[in-house]
Amino acid sequence: MKSVANKLAILCCAIALVEVSAASRAQAEPPDLSGVWIPDVKDQKRQETENAPPWKPAILAQIQHMVAEEKAGRPFLVLSHCLPHGMPSWMLINHNAFELLTTPGRITMLGEVDGNRLRRIYMDGRPHPEDPDLTLHGHSVGHWDGDTLVIDTTAIMPQAYIAISEAAGIPNNGDMHVLERLHLAKPDVLDDDLEIAAPKVLTATWKTTRIFRRYPERHYEVTEGECAEEDLIPGKDQFGNDIFVPNPQGPYGSVHTVK
Repeated sequence: MKSVANKLAILCCAIALVEVSAASRAQAEPPDLSGVWIPDVKDQKRQETENAPPWKPAILAQIQHMVAEEKAGRPFLVLSHCLPHGMPSWMLINHNAFELLTTPGRITMLGEVDGNRLRRIYMDGRPHPEDPDLTLHGHSVGHWDGDTLVIDTTAIMPQAYIAISEAAGIPNNGDMHVLERLHLAKPDVLDDDLEIAAPKVLTATWKTTRIFRRYPERHYEVTEGECAEEDLIPGKDQFGNDIFVPNPQGPYGSVHTVK
């Protein structure tokens, strides 16, 4: 009987250790953020009026003028020349889906519509480069803080906009730093808490949140497209080959409708 009791005790200990080990692994593994995420445009619009950036006075005057021009039917084109949104505008005002891909040592955000809408977040412990090449999306490094993905982005070109809508925004003018904390508010709802420091145009760090939703049952995929296609239409060359030809432009681009 004593031998049987000992064996049962050992078995119970082994089962307990397996359960503890499994629980520890589950706790240590970060949440799965992979998949296609759709921006909550309605919440973007709400924050446009309820959580404005702390603009410097001279910058605020420019923003107010842009808002007035948009209401008058003369919108300023923040997204022009087929340039990517850049950071932080991609996360702030993006209306298109993006796919989040997780691979060893890196997380990649692949944007819909334009092939140049791409973010690489390095997760391998590397620091920011000491002498970086400035880009519109900047240089991003990340790490997990519990179940939160923390992304630090620097080396952003001064021409990258801080935009509150597609018709109102200001270039950051240099020395901008963006800190993001991405976490699942619900299983398929992703919150991106941003802290944007832009000393040339803001009086203080701007804290704002953007919401993205995942619909796994719908099997969404990002689609190919190029912004330049808005300025082109199908046509023929002198030999009858299928080509693109210029699309007549209005004063505010090919997609502007006069009110």
